[in-house]
Amino acid sequence: MSAANQATDFARVRAAIRDIPDFPKPGIIFKDITPILSDPAVFSEVINGLTARYQSMRIDKIAAMESRGFIFGAPLATNIGAGFVPLRKFGKLPFDTVSETFNLEYGTETLEVHTDAIQKGERVLIIDDLLATGGTAEASARLVRRIGGEVVEMAFVVELKFLDGRRRLSGIPVYSMVVFD
Repeated sequence: MSAANQATDFARVRAAIRDIPDFPKPGIIFKDITPILSDPAVFSEVINGLTARYQSMRIDKIAAMESRGFIFGAPLATNIGAGFVPLRKFGKLPFDTVSETFNLEYGTETLEVHTDAIQKGERVLIIDDLLATGGTAEASARLVRRIGGEVVEMAFVVELKFLDGRRRLSGIPVYSMVVFD
């Protein structure tokens, strides 16, 4: 789907995203997705759009990053008959885990996954609400691959294209519903 079609097809989704100036610090314009979540018709449009894209791609598991990725990943997994894999912050998972530490703008973060969450060769879609600089997405892909998953695609509701996060995901197909240049 071309960027022009994405803008047309998901105009209500785009319109629901609210700009919050100077959050979390001066000069940043935060893209707030909570209006999408509070409107059942718009939220359904997001989930139905993702379902239409992925229902025939033979996805075994959907891995989602804590915490907003869970909001979109769990209903999508149910809709397409895939398992759901939470990628959690360090220390939040109770079983054997592997972890991946990565840099953020303000420090470092660590994501973990259960060692048995994905079987060798399973086809995995990784999803999150937003692609910005790509650090979390890149770490998520490394984590999924470390436990044997094949990353089929990465999906985002919103992409901030001007931050060039796709650059860090070279070799991985990326789909974004709404792109802000």
